[in-house]
Amino acid sequence: MFTPEAMREADQKAAEMGYPSLLLMEWAGMKAARVYKELFGQRPAVVLAGKGNNGGDGLVLARHLLLEGVRVRVYAAPDQAGDALQAKNALLAHGAELYPLEEAAFGEGEVVVDALFGTGLKGPLTGFYAGLVERVNASGLPILALDLPSGLPYSPHVRATATVAFAAFKTPHLLMREACGRLFLAEIGLPKALLEREDLPEVATPEALRPLLPRRPLTAHKGSVGRVGVLGGYRGDGLRYAGAPVLAALGAYRMGAGLVHLAVPEGTPLEPLEAVFHPLPAPALPPMRVEALAVGMGGGPWGVLWAMRALEAGLPTVLDADALHLEVVAAYRRAGAKAVLTPHAGEAGRLLGRSPEEVAKDPLEAARTLARETGLTVVLKGNPTVVAEGERLSLNPTGNPALATGGTGDVLSGAIATLLAAGLPPFEAARLGVYLHGLAGDLLAEEKGVGLLAKEVAEALPRAREALLSGTRGAPWERV
Repeated sequence: MFTPEAMREADQKAAEMGYPSLLLMEWAGMKAARVYKELFGQRPAVVLAGKGNNGGDGLVLARHLLLEGVRVRVYAAPDQAGDALQAKNALLAHGAELYPLEEAAFGEGEVVVDALFGTGLKGPLTGFYAGLVERVNASGLPILALDLPSGLPYSPHVRATATVAFAAFKTPHLLMREACGRLFLAEIGLPKALLEREDLPEVATPEALRPLLPRRPLTAHKGSVGRVGVLGGYRGDGLRYAGAPVLAALGAYRMGAGLVHLAVPEGTPLEPLEAVFHPLPAPALPPMRVEALAVGMGGGPWGVLWAMRALEAGLPTVLDADALHLEVVAAYRRAGAKAVLTPHAGEAGRLLGRSPEEVAKDPLEAARTLARETGLTVVLKGNPTVVAEGERLSLNPTGNPALATGGTGDVLSGAIATLLAAGLPPFEAARLGVYLHGLAGDLLAEEKGVGLLAKEVAEALPRAREALLSGTRGAPWERV
């Protein structure tokens, strides 16, 4: 996944290699026209073209739509130059009329094509362009954005119905998904070597994650497919969050754990569950044979104690909720432990000494900083969830607002712990667990909408695993 700056650099390097930039523009406009036809058929188009390369992409799209018999009205900024000017001349050669951008108007039944600004924006839109973006959004018409909705990653910005990303996704496509609408990824011929950069964030894809799914031989038994210990809960003035460790255990089982040990305070009311129970008067590490631990869910004041007891086991561990404290992560770093932290923005802010708003503003930087400072794998929960380890960053494309309900994070912790128990390294266990958890939420949201229960997300994990394994559920975008 490219930052806008890195994408501009790749385009420049392609030109230096001798790759014709006009050919990139032609492919971009042609692929975008293909998406337009798929989504909107013969509906008339209103193309808003800026003076740069993004505007040139829009002018190429307009030419291809004209050739397909679509009625097109083009409003273009003055002073096109370079490739954009050639695209303009090619469009004029087909008898098209171009009108000044200042005269832009929108009619009923039309579709707006946003080709004003792509990745070249250096700051928020102001003046005329800010007003034009607001008019586009207020038009109530479908909007197809080329490469990026104009104005991103700032405000104001276009709120697109669909976006065609060229060559590769840019960080705003996932960090500001709501503005992009339905996503399409268009291959435009950029040399492959320029798209393979290990220093940039990754996007978790089905193709990359499918080989990580633990496979079960015919000889599998409960002791050979991964055993998980869950340590959590608190008994003080009554029981607090007694269900949290139970949900983690359920997430572990539904991710495929062969056996789950559940250590909870004495007196915790438990639903019938296949776990091996260890009711305890105080946080402790009970005797159990497991390969990984999930710790801290519903731990309250016991959270730190649960985490410190777990550290004694020397096992791969997921630290969640009330285990996420500075003294805990410092101890795990000193011990060189394999651990996955699963904070939301508020918990990450506490560990970094920042406000939740600061973390949410730049989750990539926050996740990377937390991973560097702790030496551990970080799952910064949100939409999108970011997984970080050392210099590696991975953005997760699955999940939806229906997952914003209590207990879903506990299910995720148990799911990741199961993958650790199956032998996956922390970064890969985190990426795969987050992806499947989000996919389970997506499958449920399609059926039920908002109002999911955390235990329903756990119950949907086998379906998500099967969808990923069988290839019946691809990435949440389309390639053109």
